[in-house]
Amino acid sequence: MSKEGAARMKTSSASNPVHHTQKIKVRMRQLIEHLRKDVGKITEAKAQALFETSAEVLTGLVKAFEDYEKKSEEAWRSRPKASRPKERATHATRR
Repeated sequence: MSKEGAARMKTSSASNPVHHTQKIKVRMRQLIEHLRKDVGKITEAKAQALFETSAEVLTGLVKAFEDYEKKSEEAWRSRPKASRPKERATHATRR
């Protein structure tokens, strides 16, 4: 592959949101695993609840990222509405 072709592929994957969502999901899953392991190491009930709750919240975020990738939720399927042009605000009085 030519340098130009490799650069184009790198640019296209770097601008592809799914490329980034997949990388973020990996990190979130690692953190979920770490939090759940630490629940077993901690004896304070409130800290255990904090870590388990954090793991659950991150699990929900992973699902949201997956839904985005699959376009399985309406919010991810619809096209954004075209923005309206801003009305010019003038402070001058009309005479």
